[in-house]
Formats: sequence, structure tokens, C-alpha cells
Amino acid sequence: MKAVSVRQFGPYAEAKVEQLDDPMPGPDEVVIDVRAAEANYPDILVMQGDYQIKPPLPFSPGKAAAGIVAAVGANVTSLKPGDHVAAQVEYGAYAEKLKASAATCYPMPADMPFADAAALGLVYQTSHFALVERAGLAAGETVLVLGASGGIGVASVQLAKALGAGQVIAGVLGEENIAVASAAGADHVVDLAMDDLHNGLRAAVNEATGGQGADVVIDPVGGAANAAALRAMAWRGRMVIIGFASGEIPTIKSNYLLVKNIAVSGLQWSDYRERTPAWVAKVQGELFDLYRDGKLTPQISKRLPLEGFAEALDLLKAGQVQGKIVLTVGA
Repeated sequence: MKAVSVRQFGPYAEAKVEQLDDPMPGPDEVVIDVRAAEANYPDILVMQGDYQIKPPLPFSPGKAAAGIVAAVGANVTSLKPGDHVAAQVEYGAYAEKLKASAATCYPMPADMPFADAAALGLVYQTSHFALVERAGLAAGETVLVLGASGGIGVASVQLAKALGAGQVIAGVLGEENIAVASAAGADHVVDLAMDDLHNGLRAAVNEATGGQGADVVIDPVGGAANAAALRAMAWRGRMVIIGFASGEIPTIKSNYLLVKNIAVSGLQWSDYRERTPAWVAKVQGELFDLYRDGKLTPQISKRLPLEGFAEALDLLKAGQVQGKIVLTVGA
């Protein structure tokens, strides 16, 4: 099979597409003929050796894929060869064949394109757990999404609307991203490139909410936007920190938490996949149902072949991705 091969941790541009041996499934595993793989910012960190989990060398990166089951292990009864599935893994998706635990492979709707299934993976799972499990989103509440033109951002805007948020305020960088957030369903869009973000974001959120502020903040960005969003929260608001796409890990001023009874939590979604696979499978089923109902539509801005993985990661690193990038693999 062809696969992206990382033989030492370092710049992702040093990885190569190589011919490798086909994987064989263990007793509780399946092998998937990959048709689409989701490119995500954490893939860069994994390849550099900067992620919290370091795969054994050599490895193929990639945390989400969709394709056709090619082989099943001796103990697998839930899947059979020929089934169309989406898969969530720690690494390995940038390849023509992917070995995965059967517990983290999810049957797709019969008419769902593989690219949509791959794009409906990691970022939508992360957004769902952030909104529902960590933030406890209630119907009618206001959600502020930072980085709302990126993968996590678009997914969070769409999901917040689908789950009954009263209004969704999207924070983006630059006018070119306003249309992306609006197309995802945002009720209001704020340009975070404003001169006085520290005060300006709070003013914009207060204007949209009649002075109440945001009940829920989803933050995959960090940096100055995090501090500004903290000031824009409602009494008893909940912020969920997902990542630091800005490259800057913020310091939380705890006096804000005390004065307004605000809660700030973090989300490492892969822990749920490893600890509670049945819960993750249930959420994936809900995501597929919302897709079928027309309430979720992955925004795929670019499709590249497997050999274009470095270009995909260049765009992610530069913050130039609107929605999702998908690598098309195999036939």
C-alpha cells in the first residue's frame, strides 16, 4: 500500500509517501481500504513530536478516515468486508489501508460520500463533546465560537444551531472568513482583527445579546481572543478550551471566574475515544442522523491526493483553511 511515512519526528515536509506492507487485522480489529482522510492541525504536532501522544516510529499520521472494510479480525462480529465505515484513530489514516479497532469504526449512511464521512469525524466529535458534555449547552442559550471559519469553528457553529442554541456569534479573522461563518449558520459574525479586541469583542457580544453576554464559548484559538472572550461571557457562562491555533497558550485571569461565576474547562477528545468508545459511537450516530436531516453539512474547501498532504498541512499551519481539507485516497 501507499502511505505517508514518518521515520523521525521533525518537520512534516520531511515525511514521504512510500510503499509499505499491507496491515493485517488483530482479533478485535479491521482493515479499511481508505477512500478519504481528514487533515487536521494536530497531525502537524504529531509529526513534529510535539503532541501529547507520540506514536512509535515509523508511523503514518492522520486521525480520521472513511472507506470500505477489507478484512476483519477473528473476534469482530459488528462489521464485515464491504461495509462502508468512518474511523477514528490515534494515527494511521494517511494511507491506502488503515488498521483500526472495530470499536472505533462507525457504519456510514449508505448514500454518504466518503469525503463527507471523513470530514464529519474528529472536528464534529470534538465540537459535540465540547458543546454537550463539557459546556452543557441548553436550548436557547447564546454560543460564541472563536476561529469560526476553521474546521472546529464551522463544526461548532453548525452543531450549536442544530442542538438548539438561541443564537450563535462567530469570531473570525479577516473579512474573507465572514462569509464562511455565515454560511455555517452564524447569526452574528465579529471580525477578531479589530484594533481593540480586548474591549471590542465584549462590546459586539453585548450588543448582540442585549448586554447579557455569551453563555457558552468554544475556543480552539487561544491567545488574545481567549482573554477577550472571557470578558464577553454571561453570568454562569462556560468556556471550553479545545486548542491553541494562534500559537499562544493563554493565561486565565481567575478573578473573572470568581466575579461572574464563570467556568473554564478543557477538552481532550481522544480520551473519550479510548475510555468510553460506546459513548463516542453514540455521538457519531447522532452526527450521522443530523447529516441525514440536513442540519449538518461538512464544508470541504479543498480536496488533495495523498501525495498533497504537505500542502494540506501548510494551509492548516498558516491558518488559511476555511472548513475542512480532505485527502482523497485509493480508487
